[in-house]
Formats: sequence, C-alpha cells, structure tokens
Amino acid sequence: MKPLFTRNKLSLFIGAALALSSGAALAQTTSNTTNPAPPKKVERLKTIMVTGSLIPQIDVETPAPVQVITAQQIQRSGFTSVSQVIRAISANNSGTIPNAFTLGFGAGASGVALRGLNVGSTLVLIDGQRTAPYALDDDGQRSFTDLNSIPLNAVSRIEVLKASASSIYGSAAIGGVVNIIMHRTFHGVKASGEMGTSQHGGGTMTTASFMAGTGSLERNGHNEYIDVEYSRTDPVYNSQRGFPFNTANLSSLGGFNSIGGQPFLNSGSIYGSVAPATLGTPGNLLSGQQIPGSLVQPLQPCGPGSTSTTTAGVGTYCTQNFQSQYGEIAPQQQRYAIDGRVSFKINSDTTGYINASYVQVQTISTTAPSQIQISTPVNFNAVALPPKLLNGQFNPNDPYAAQGQYALINYAFGDLPGFGSFNYTNHNMRLVADLHGYFDSWRYNAAAVINHTYLTENNYGYLNIPTLMNDIQTGAYSFINPASNSPAVLAALAPPISNTATTDLQEFSLTASHHLWRMDGGRSALALGASVRHESQYEPEMNPGNQALGLGNTQIIGSHKVGSLYGEFQAPLLKSLEADISGRFSDYSDFGSNFSPAAGFKWQPFKMLAIRGTFSKGFRAPSFAENGSSQTTGFITETLPPNFVAAHNGDAYTQPYALAIQSTANPNIRPETSTSYTLGAVLQPLPNLSATIDYYHIKVNNIITGGNVAVPLNAYFAGQPIPPGYTIQYDLPDPNAPSAPLRPILVGAPYINANSLLTKGVDLDVRGNFHIMDGLHWISDFTATDILTWKKDFGQGYLQFAGTQGPYILSSGAGTPKWRASWSNTLTNGKWSATATVYYVSHLYMSVPDITGDYSCFSQGPNGNLPPNCTVPSFTYVDLNGSYHLTHNIDIFGGIENLFDRGPGFDPIDYAGVNYNPTYQQQGIVGRYFQLGVRVRM
Repeated sequence: MKPLFTRNKLSLFIGAALALSSGAALAQTTSNTTNPAPPKKVERLKTIMVTGSLIPQIDVETPAPVQVITAQQIQRSGFTSVSQVIRAISANNSGTIPNAFTLGFGAGASGVALRGLNVGSTLVLIDGQRTAPYALDDDGQRSFTDLNSIPLNAVSRIEVLKASASSIYGSAAIGGVVNIIMHRTFHGVKASGEMGTSQHGGGTMTTASFMAGTGSLERNGHNEYIDVEYSRTDPVYNSQRGFPFNTANLSSLGGFNSIGGQPFLNSGSIYGSVAPATLGTPGNLLSGQQIPGSLVQPLQPCGPGSTSTTTAGVGTYCTQNFQSQYGEIAPQQQRYAIDGRVSFKINSDTTGYINASYVQVQTISTTAPSQIQISTPVNFNAVALPPKLLNGQFNPNDPYAAQGQYALINYAFGDLPGFGSFNYTNHNMRLVADLHGYFDSWRYNAAAVINHTYLTENNYGYLNIPTLMNDIQTGAYSFINPASNSPAVLAALAPPISNTATTDLQEFSLTASHHLWRMDGGRSALALGASVRHESQYEPEMNPGNQALGLGNTQIIGSHKVGSLYGEFQAPLLKSLEADISGRFSDYSDFGSNFSPAAGFKWQPFKMLAIRGTFSKGFRAPSFAENGSSQTTGFITETLPPNFVAAHNGDAYTQPYALAIQSTANPNIRPETSTSYTLGAVLQPLPNLSATIDYYHIKVNNIITGGNVAVPLNAYFAGQPIPPGYTIQYDLPDPNAPSAPLRPILVGAPYINANSLLTKGVDLDVRGNFHIMDGLHWISDFTATDILTWKKDFGQGYLQFAGTQGPYILSSGAGTPKWRASWSNTLTNGKWSATATVYYVSHLYMSVPDITGDYSCFSQGPNGNLPPNCTVPSFTYVDLNGSYHLTHNIDIFGGIENLFDRGPGFDPIDYAGVNYNPTYQQQGIVGRYFQLGVRVRM
C-alpha cells in the first residue's frame, strides 16, 4: 500500500523513488520509468502500470484495492520462496494449497486462493502475462498456477488485486489477481547463500542464488541479466514431533485408537494376522467371512516396531504406529531455476525485452506401506488366502490349510521397494517477448508468451491388483516369510506407476491507450486490446485401468482456443472524482463466449481521504477436467451418523474411514459467473501514516461441482431413495452385524452447474514510516481480512462456512477461518535492520456442512465430541528477522521463525496432516526454526 498523494506530489514521489531504484518492472509488462517520448516534443508525466488497469496511471491508489509487496519487504520477512510470500497474504483462505499436502491431487505444488474461492478463481500473472498451469489439477478438477515454479530472486514486487478483474484479464480472476513483477533491468552482481533448520529436527534448508547484469537501457540502449537459484528442503517426519502429532491412537484424549495392525479396522501390520474363514461366495477370494467364535492370530511373530496386543473376543495381533514409523509432515523438495532477460531500446519511442526461464521442482514424499485391505477400486476388505494353491499343494501362507479353511488376512507390505512414496519433478519453460512504445500519440504494448510444463510422475508401492490375486492363488508372494520374496516378485507385485503430464499456453496480445478530450479533472483516456490464446492439457491416467489398489485416479485431456477483445475508459470527471469502465469479450472454442463488464470510481473530497468502489461481472471457464475427457476419484475421511453407528452397536465397522468420491467430465458444463463489488476508503491523516479499508461482496453462480455428497449420503442414511444423478457403491456386510446397513465406499456423479456461493468481508491495511532519531526509522505494516460471511447453496438453502472446517471436499479440507492477519514492524538505521512479524489465524469449529448438511460436530470419539468444544484453537506465531551491513559489499542476515515455538492446534479431522492443520498451522508443527545467510553485492 502506498501513501495518498495529490497528483502533482505523486509524480514527484514516483520520480524520486525511481531515481533510487535499480529498475523496477511494471505491474504489467513495462517499467516504472519515464515513457519513451513520441516524435512530438510533448512533456509527459511519469506513469506506472497498476494491476487491474490497461491505462498508465499517475496515482497508485486506484478504484480497486491493490496490495503491494516490495522486494525489500520480502527480504525483511525472511521468506525464501514466492509460495511463502503469497500464501501469507491475509486474503488467502479456504482452498489454498500448501506444499505439505502430499496426498492431494496437486501434490508437489502450491497454490493461492484469494477470498477463499479456491485456486481456480485466483489468476496468477508474471509481468502481467498469463502462465501455463500446473499439470495436475487441484482435486482433479481445478487448474492453477504452481507458485513453486516462479523464481524469487528476480522479483521486483508483487501486486495483489483484491477485486474481480475478468473485465481486464478474463477467466479465473473472480477472486482477484496476483501479479508477480520481475526486475526489468539489473546491473552488477549479487549472490547469496542461506541455511536453516528446525530446533526439533528435520526441514533443513539450503538456498543459493546468483544474479548478474550489464548494460544500461538509457545510456547503452540495452541491458542483460541472468538469475540462477537453487534450494533444497529436507523432510520433516512425524517421528520427530510429539503426541498427538505422531499417532492415530487418540484414546487418551477421548478419541478412537486407530493405530495400525488392528484387524477389526481392516488394518494389518507388516507382520500380518489371520483368522480362519469361509467364503461368502464360493470361489470368490474377496468374500471371506471369519468363522464365528474363532480368534485372530499373528501370521509372523511380532517384530521390531510392533507390539503384541490381545483383545478379548478378537485374538492376538501386532500393532504398529505407522504415523511415527513412516509418517511425513513435510516432503523433501529441491528446486533449480534460471531466469534471463535481455532488454533493448530501439529508439526514443520503442523499448522491449525477451525473457526466458526454466524452473525445475522435485518433490519426494513417503508414507506407510500399502495395506492388502483397501476398498477401492476393488474391495479387498474381506480378502482370504486359499487353503490350496492352483497347483494343488497346501498353501504355506494359510495356517489353517490342513483343516481346509481359508485365512482371512490383515497385512501391510513392508518389503516393497519404495513403498508408499512418490517422486514428482515439474519442469516449467517460459519464453516472453514484449515490445512497447508509441505510435503517433498511441501508447502500445505487444507481447507474446510461450509456456510449456511437463511433470514426470513416479508412484511406488501400490499393489497391482491382477498380480496380487495371482500371487495369492499361486503362493508366489510369501506372507509368512517376506524376506524370501525375490526382487522380481516384488517388482511385479508393485511396479512403479509412471507417466508424464503436460500443459501448454501460447498467447499473443496487443494493447494500446490514448488520451482523449480534457475534462474538469484532466484528460480522459481510452485503452483497447485484443488477444488470442491456445491452451492444452494432457494428463494420462494416474491409475491406468484402475489396476493399482488404493490409488486415486484422474485423467484429463483437452484443448481450446480463446479470442478476446477488451477495453477501458477512464474519465476524470472532477479534480476530486474519477470514473472508470471496462469490459472484455472472450470467445472459447469449447463452451462459447462471455462478456464481463466492470465500473469503478474514486472520490477524494479531502486531501487526506478518498472513497473508492468497484462493480464487476466475472467468470471462470470450465477446466479441461470439467468439460474435457476426464474422470477423477479421490478420498475423504467419512464419519458415520449416530443412527448408523447404533445399528452396528458402535463396533469397529463404524469408525471413521476413507470414502471415495468420483467425478466425471460433462461436455455441457457452463462457466461459473460472478457479480461482485467493493467499497472502501483510503486515509492519510499524516504524511507518514496511511490506511485503507475495503468491503467486498462476491456472489458466484453456476458453481461447477461434482455434486454435494451430503445429498445422497443423507438420503441413504435416512432410508430414502438415492437422488437421480448420484451413485453409491457399498462395502461388504459388517461381520458382527451382517443384517445392518452397509457403509458406502464410493459416491459418484458427473460435474454439474448446481451451486451458488456468497462471500463478504473486510480488508484493512495500515502502514506507517516514522523517523525516530539519528537515522533510526520504524516501519510498521498491518494487514487483516475478516470474512463476514462465506456461504454456499447446495440447492437446499445457504449453509454458512465462515469459521468452520468446511468446505471439507476442497483441496486439503482446511476450513475457512474468519480472520487472518499479520503485523510487521521494522527498525532500521541503514546499517542494520530488525523485523518482527506477528501472524494470526482465527479458530475453526469442526463442522463440515458440505458433508453433513448441518453444523453438527464432525469430530467424534466414542463418547462424543473430540475435543469436547469441537474447536481448533486460533494460531499466533512470531517471526524475527534481521540483517547487518558488514562491509560495503557484504550483508549477513538471519532469523528465527516461530520465535516462541508455538505448537499447532489439535485438529483430528484434517486429512492433510496427522491431527493438525498444515494449511494454516504448518509453522507450528515445524516449530522454532533458525536461519542464517550472507549476501554479497558487487
């Protein structure tokens, strides 16, 4: 946020700032420098491009609210990636994607969701130009830009437009726009290196960067620079953290004991357990039924990492704490980036640049061994080992073979190579050419973008269903002596699942602006533009033929062409009042066309006060997952209702479990549309103190959804018919209550335009810059967002989500906190600086209205709510960072993240973490974190 100035004072301020700058880039594609003079000797005001407008501005405060994060602010924050910077924005809310969520469809990536409208409704630009999305969609549905694929060292500033901007940028800008602006020019050499680690172990980080540039655009007519970056972050394991973040046994807190190895939970240890059984369906090894009165026994003696456990009426088995032995809090991530730019000045009227970048991000993650008892895509919950093999011999894996009995088995495959892990490497290659200047009295900008990404996916340890069935019948795999299994047997049973997914974007755009007639407040201006774009996505089946047990599936294939015409008219009606209208017409080759208009105003009745507002229509085009050739199957944690639990006498069959959600593309899907407005004020009571407060209101219609799973589930549990369009697949009967209702294991439906969403809130930004004494300055920045309401209509009336852990079937199921805020305070005297930043996120009530259709507590233990208040507490932590100017060329810097070592709140229903919420409280689980680095300039 910038202080409020009159127009003449603002021009002087910008000129002074630019004189001290090394050449900051424009918010769109040009520099914050004096525009090239046209042939006529006409003096021009210094102007800048502000995100959300096509017309060069002389005032940084526009009708739409824009938050500016400078390179200096980023440096003082201690953040080491673009992802960290953007995800800390207070307006980023539900639907945002953290790096820690490695079990999601968008694993390996990070995304931003302004206004909590999911990552598909926030447009991310680089220098005002679109980027190709990540090759995997969020929830297998929504395309988004991976923030990990953007270099940090070359960033000049980041502008966050907190208003709908489809009238300027087109699709996906319903929630707002994040525009990452790179340095236009750079001269000299700078290098840095940094290391960091957690006090509690894990997460060790190493970063290095080098940037060098030469030439002067003004003196030499050219400038060239190159930026090279490297970073690596080691994993953090659950074993390195304490209770309850390292276990599924919550019995001491009043919850369930869901630790691994318990047969009645369809969970086996790596040592296995068996019970004598018969087949419910002759010849079907997946229909095993334990012989009444029989007991479970270990298949092998309980070994290291397990505990021999005996339960009355069940038997003896080996339990294992899979979370502590194999669980991961944060993955290993390694990143390389190279970014180069050549800027040139053809003549006094024409400048341009060519920018090329390559970013590679590798993410490696591990989890627990695969279980033989998994319900999708084929139900193995009741798998039984036969007493005789196909060759007629007794089965050595079945201890009851001599009695002619089958063996109902619980087992985890701890001997598979790379079990439960993945290795994703994303490659992002981008080329941009830009030319801007004057033709006669028209100021123009022409740009071409070519962006290609490809993601190599390698998943390990997933059981191949045909091979597993063959090994069970032939005895090729030894359950009783896993050490005897040959590498060839293991490789055939769990072959690596590998594929390559790609996205492509090619775009050419041309924009021109021109001053028109003079009005009371100045000259009006008009901007016109056109663009053509081609986008495509190819993601082959993640689980080809659904042959991998327990692996979700998605397949996305699609492409389209987009042609757009757009314009903006700016009218300074009075010296104190300006108005702006804009609109964009876009024609898509797959779904049709859309027109998005917008209007805004700014009224400055007093020097210290300005009132501003916007009104706009927006849209989000269907993704290729939603209207192309696609199918997606994912999982959520389902908690069964009390009447169902009572029908089964509260046995293990009724404990929380993984429910599959399947969605398929619909070629007749329509785009989501929105109506939004903002109304706010800009205040500057003192020259060094300014504030903005803005109210926003967004209504989204025709929301594309796979269907509200609460609708068919509630109907089923109430004994009513399943509504049309939905399908449910059911589990096998409960062995202890075979006549009781079956639990659902899969809910399916095609994407439809069904829902509407309404969100309202307030943003507050305050900035002060005060001279204390003897060159000592205090800089204070406060930003906060209060979501007044966030509610969604599933066809049965609006349900409120603000302050709850819903929407649950969205990204990481992290919820919608009402408040997010940060307050940064810096003391500096030029030679040193110290910055303390407080981050805050409000509490969440653990209701999930999109699952239950009400506000009941979703987190349940054997005796009721878990915890009793059913609330994830608020989370506040402090980062402390500082730097010291050691010599003319060398700075040392460092910091302590989470200074007071604040731990995360208890959240037993978040499926992205073990009993905590990684989306909003990851810093708590990492704990106090130390960083130290050196920066060299020449």
